[in-house]
Amino acid sequence: MAVQQNRNGVVKSWQERLVAQDRTLRVHLLGIGGAGLSAIARVLHEQGFVVSGSDRQNSAVTQRLAGLGIRVLAGQQAENLTAAPPAERPDVVLISSAVDGANPERQAAETLGIPVVKRADFLPVLLANRTVIAVAGTAGKSTTTAMIVKLLRDRGRDIGYIIGADLPSYGNAAAGRDPLFVVEADEYDHMFLGLRPAVAVITNVVWDHPDCYPTAERFWQAFHQFVTLVPDDGLVVTCVDDPGALRLYEQRRSPGPRWVTYGLGASADLRATGLRTGPGEQVADLVSQQAPVGELILAAPGAHNVCNALASLAVADFCHVSLHTALESLRTFGGTARRFEVKGEINGIIIIDDYAHHPLKVQATLAAARSRYPGRRVWAVFQPHTYSRTKELLADFAQSFSDADSLIVTDIYAAREKDDGTIHARDLVAATGHPQARYIGRLEDTTEHLAEAVRPADVVVVMGAGDSSRVTTLLVERLRQNGKPGVQNAE
Repeated sequence: MAVQQNRNGVVKSWQERLVAQDRTLRVHLLGIGGAGLSAIARVLHEQGFVVSGSDRQNSAVTQRLAGLGIRVLAGQQAENLTAAPPAERPDVVLISSAVDGANPERQAAETLGIPVVKRADFLPVLLANRTVIAVAGTAGKSTTTAMIVKLLRDRGRDIGYIIGADLPSYGNAAAGRDPLFVVEADEYDHMFLGLRPAVAVITNVVWDHPDCYPTAERFWQAFHQFVTLVPDDGLVVTCVDDPGALRLYEQRRSPGPRWVTYGLGASADLRATGLRTGPGEQVADLVSQQAPVGELILAAPGAHNVCNALASLAVADFCHVSLHTALESLRTFGGTARRFEVKGEINGIIIIDDYAHHPLKVQATLAAARSRYPGRRVWAVFQPHTYSRTKELLADFAQSFSDADSLIVTDIYAAREKDDGTIHARDLVAATGHPQARYIGRLEDTTEHLAEAVRPADVVVVMGAGDSSRVTTLLVERLRQNGKPGVQNAE
């Protein structure tokens, strides 16, 4: 582990060295293949720090990081740290929320006296010299963050950013040289409470992560605490269509930061009216402070994406991007990876991959499918994510699939949890009361069922935050093997 001293012989902390851009600082990321840490690794690498990391297994993400020159180790064991010469050991270990105290590599770091921190501790240091735009909310964070990144980058600003999904042509992260830094503010494990945003966007506040927030009120209080971090000369952007976000607005402090509200409702400062859909796009009229100001045209489907676009427009105005320029950028926004991502079309069968894993997200995704493909049969394939979420939000999930003609629920993806036997995917099937709902546990069996059951003009929407995307990959391959004509791969 490298030790740095100033001219008086005083040892500098990793925080001081990170803020001072000391390129000899060694940062090791435990769980580097995850969405959050892979993005941070990329930013650190671009800034010239010595970056390494490990994950339980190799993946496309870890392979991309290795291709950049980052040392990535497969497997998490003590030897990853103990076998390294002392001078080559990390100065700080950043861990993902999924890494618990029993992790042998984490234990080795602690035994060696290497500081072990989470994102809530690390990000405020990494972003200490930046003007932070933080996008938070139960749903819509990744897309809204990506929209803001695109319109600022299209404007020629070399901003830094961290997104929870890949944005075509931009990836999921960049260090940038502009003072602005746009970050997707993840509420899990209270990460977003470590940020110090100049601008905070709140898309919605609907209870999630019951393993972290036992009640809906505790969840809302975390968001309330988040907006209090915005200084009086900052900006808070909230969607008044959502009761939880509206409550934040109604309880805002005075004096305090400026607030801009957005949505489809008449009370919003910036709102969209007259929403209409056409082939491959949707159009809405923009109204600002009760006056018409332009027309929003989006390729991304769904009313929820109209709201996401409104949030990005409010931020664009704060950043002195003209409305005309911002609207042109949004018109060419094609979405991000695993957010209504069309993976292929085979003989008229459209296969879509989506990250939806919360009732609000599932409902919005299926509504978007129904809007984009009217009159077509919509298959919903849902992989529940974590036992705690499935159990606590079961009643809400049960109401989320009304826009699906057929529903398949697979086994619950455990992620960081263990099965205590109190909830099963079959319980969700029963709760929906959907006449065409069924349980098929394995993803491979789900794929085989779909391959035999789907017909031309069907739309298959696969949703989940685990490994559900395997179904889209396997289904495209399976339908190709069937020899059906007209293959169009959208990847």
